[in-house]
Amino acid sequence: MSTWFLVFLAMIGGVACVVQGHFMGIMDQKIGSKESVFITYAGGGLLAGLMMLFVRGGNLSSWSKLPWYAFTAGIAGLVIVATLGYTMPRLGLTKGFSVVIAAQLLAALAFDQFGFLGTVVRPMSFERIFGSLLLVLATG
Repeated sequence: MSTWFLVFLAMIGGVACVVQGHFMGIMDQKIGSKESVFITYAGGGLLAGLMMLFVRGGNLSSWSKLPWYAFTAGIAGLVIVATLGYTMPRLGLTKGFSVVIAAQLLAALAFDQFGFLGTVVRPMSFERIFGSLLLVLATG
């Protein structure tokens, strides 16, 4: 798969995050945080379930090969979805996502540097640190 195609897919994911953050903010303010998380996860779970039915389970039979901590991805997803829904209408999409992206970059720098939870070690460089710090400063 070409790098350009992967960048394009990542851009689609980025736009989807903004749309989801906005929609979850609407739900959070109209019906509440827990309710918006439930609706978001129910919709995503339904679609994921239909996809698994379509591909006849895919590779789910290999679930036992995963490290234990991979199963906490759903919990992390709940934290992401809940915090987006709560913070986006209160901070605004630009500031809210600036903070989210800055936190992601700082966490990614640490994961890459130290190889947390099986991440391939990629040492920090001046450029990566400087770029991340610029983004963190821009969130103010």
